[in-house]
Amino acid sequence: MSIRNGLFSSESVSEGHPDKLADRISDAVLDEFLRHEPSSRVACETLLADQCVVVAGEFKTRSQDTFRAVRERAVTIVSDVLRDAGYRESATGIDPDRCEIQIRFNGQSTDINQGVDRQDGVIGAGDQGLMFGYACDDTPELMPAPIVFAHRLVRRQAELRRSGILPWLGPDAKSQVTFRYEEGRPVAVEAVVLSTQHDVGIETEALRAAVSRDIIDAVIPANLRASSYRELINPTGRFVIGGPKGDTGLTGRKIIVDTYGGAAPHGGGAFSGKDPSKVDRSAAYMARFLAKQVVARGWSKRALVQLAYAIGVAEPVSFLVQTEGVTSARSSEIVDALRREFDLTPAGIIQCLDLQRPIYYPTAAYGHFGRDDLRLPWEAVDGLSLGEQGSIEGRQS
Repeated sequence: MSIRNGLFSSESVSEGHPDKLADRISDAVLDEFLRHEPSSRVACETLLADQCVVVAGEFKTRSQDTFRAVRERAVTIVSDVLRDAGYRESATGIDPDRCEIQIRFNGQSTDINQGVDRQDGVIGAGDQGLMFGYACDDTPELMPAPIVFAHRLVRRQAELRRSGILPWLGPDAKSQVTFRYEEGRPVAVEAVVLSTQHDVGIETEALRAAVSRDIIDAVIPANLRASSYRELINPTGRFVIGGPKGDTGLTGRKIIVDTYGGAAPHGGGAFSGKDPSKVDRSAAYMARFLAKQVVARGWSKRALVQLAYAIGVAEPVSFLVQTEGVTSARSSEIVDALRREFDLTPAGIIQCLDLQRPIYYPTAAYGHFGRDDLRLPWEAVDGLSLGEQGSIEGRQS
């Protein structure tokens, strides 16, 4: 949980990375279901390979009209996501208008549903599993510094591409940031790796100079760079072919990018394409919310929260809070205080964080936590109600 001394790295990927395209398509489908019917049960997976996209999953809606409406719009949703990411043609990425799009929608298993929508009216957990949440005082976002700066780099890359300042940038990009830690504090950036897709006409040295000047210099302050600081920009040189043309994409394959960059444990469950009855998603958001409460309220500089559930059972089977510099007795008091204040059943989490709304598509790139461009309910602190926090509708990156 706490990085004491040495080097630690985290990576991020852009919205045009093939795995992120898969996440974004799955969450766009989820949002469409929630727009029609907030109680929809959604488990949506996406595969992209070259000029083929397969969207498959299991769904349950109260109205068959909802299922049919989303099913009919699914091909358009896929094309819109690909186009929004910046893809236009097949030679170097994927063509949103001509690629093959297969839609495979099924009904949710009745065996699973009987444990979720129970006869007693209680919402049971959609699956068994364990989820972690983390917060620390490395940054104002209460996130580990390496993942925060890794996200900033690829977001900056996307901003310059979209604005036309560097029009030869492509949609596919990856970043990596290495920090040196001393006594548990991030003190300097040792290395930055940034690989970006580009047009065929840009020379490698010109690309590296522009990326260093316009992307990295805007994100990594000079006073934060170690004396041995290094930049590795497109270390293999040419990166013209990207997206699904260069690599297969799958939903849920960037779960460390989505969370804490490896600075905290991960239970293994992905977020994208899952409605909030799936505790893989909702309980991970709640765990982050609780960890952030602990740090924001000054109870500890770092907090790790674990929640675990059994399928069909509402109450968690375990709830752990690990803190730094706090006695075991005080840790127990923190657990008791949080249990009294917050309902940790799936229904309680959904109500507390107001999760049955189409807010997920913008989270599917650049991380689900520590976002300063979105007002997300699980990032609220100090026990303020959602009304006191104001609108939490995020703007799309």
